[in-house]
Amino acid sequence: MENDWEKAIAFVLKMEGGETAELDPNDPGGLTKYGISQQAYPSLDIRGLSLEDAKKIYRRDYWERCKCDDLPQALALCVFDCAVNQGPSVARRILQMSLGVTVDGIIGPKTLAAASKATKYHVKKFLAERLAAYLRLMFEKPVLKVYAVNWSYRVLSLSELVLN
Repeated sequence: MENDWEKAIAFVLKMEGGETAELDPNDPGGLTKYGISQQAYPSLDIRGLSLEDAKKIYRRDYWERCKCDDLPQALALCVFDCAVNQGPSVARRILQMSLGVTVDGIIGPKTLAAASKATKYHVKKFLAERLAAYLRLMFEKPVLKVYAVNWSYRVLSLSELVLN
């Protein structure tokens, strides 16, 4: 739904930073603007990226790839933000883990049926699984520990948005 998309993109843009291109030496994505990274889009002029183009990328490559229009609002926002920050494949798998369905990374009829019956428990489980995924990533790549507080803040902020 359009209202869900507007709420989701506003949250992501708030978390991902603004219109200034940034190069964080700890960020494996390289140069980023509006959260869009040079690593993910090597042929894109990141410095010249407009807000509207960033929104189009987010809609096409994250929101639509994760079928967020077909998910209940709370899960749509959680899945979208996770897809942006941790990748669509991770987001789809965490969704399936939280719903207790087969984890194959494909949001098909069984995942959508389970999502339609989701409760706050499933949303909280999604957020907990997401935090666990961050912990595993930091264990595998200790240089990313510099993002521990920011990632935790992001998930806590998202929980306030979707659970209230």
